[in-house]
Amino acid sequence: MNDKKLKPVTFVSGRCLYHNNNHSQQIMLLNALKITQDPNKLKQMIGVRTVADVFRTLDKMAMRKEYHEALSREGISFDWLVQKTKAEINNQSGKASDRINAIKLIMKSLGLDNYQQEGIGGGSWEDILLKATEKDKKELENKETNLIEEPKVIEVYEVTQPEMPESLKKKKDKEKVIGKSLYE
Repeated sequence: MNDKKLKPVTFVSGRCLYHNNNHSQQIMLLNALKITQDPNKLKQMIGVRTVADVFRTLDKMAMRKEYHEALSREGISFDWLVQKTKAEINNQSGKASDRINAIKLIMKSLGLDNYQQEGIGGGSWEDILLKATEKDKKELENKETNLIEEPKVIEVYEVTQPEMPESLKKKKDKEKVIGKSLYE
């Protein structure tokens, strides 16, 4: 028996106390379960330290599935969320800040809330677009000036294969004969 006492997962206010979200491990575990059911092999395949981590990951996946089933039983789906958000956007009698927040929610869900890219820097999306086009123009100018390149020297190697011993030649010939007889 294991000397270590395994502790259950403890949740407080919807957060796991000692274990972070492990969505990548959950995805790897789903794929690994197609191959094997052995907890020790699963532990190695998903890169966790203990078998308890494998079972903890399975528990999290089961809870997520149960939560999504509960949402769908209550009629809450992505279509419902989009419908309610659209109704809030079109609601002329409501507060303007609520409509703006609804639009921001949609933009964030599409990934359009943040226009910063690595290497280009911050600023508005228009500034980033201008910087990107300037960068492309500079690269194009550099390519035009560097059209004349020095020829590259390609080295040619001569490869000589060693002679095959007679015993190996006889084995290969026997294998060919056996292979032909299998397909006839």
